[in-house]
Amino acid sequence: MENAASTPETPAQPNQTTGVETVVLDEPIARGKTSITEIHVRKPKSGALRGVALTDVLQMDVQALTKVLPRITDPALTEAEIRDMDPADLVQLGGVVAGFLLPRSARVEND
Repeated sequence: MENAASTPETPAQPNQTTGVETVVLDEPIARGKTSITEIHVRKPKSGALRGVALTDVLQMDVQALTKVLPRITDPALTEAEIRDMDPADLVQLGGVVAGFLLPRSARVEND
C-alpha cells in the first residue's frame, strides 16, 4: 500500500504517502466519559466527497467539512461534534483535508 517507491523525492511528507494525518486538538471533544484529544484524518476517496463541491472543501466551507469529516476521521466525528468544535480545531482539520486534495506537484513545491 505504500507509495514510497513511486515518490522517492518526497521523504519529508510521510503522512501524504500513508494517506493519514493526525491533528492534535486545542480543545478536546467530550464524548461520554472519554475525551478525544487527537483525530486521525484519512485521505478521502471520491465517494467520501459526494454531495459537496470540491471548491467548498478547498475553501474550508463549514457545511462541506461537516459532511466530509465524519466520513474520513478516526474516531469518526459526528456532525453535532463538528458544529460544536472550537473554530481553531476546525481550521486545522479543514487544512488537512484541503491539503489532501492538492495535486502532488503543488504539495512538493514547498521543498
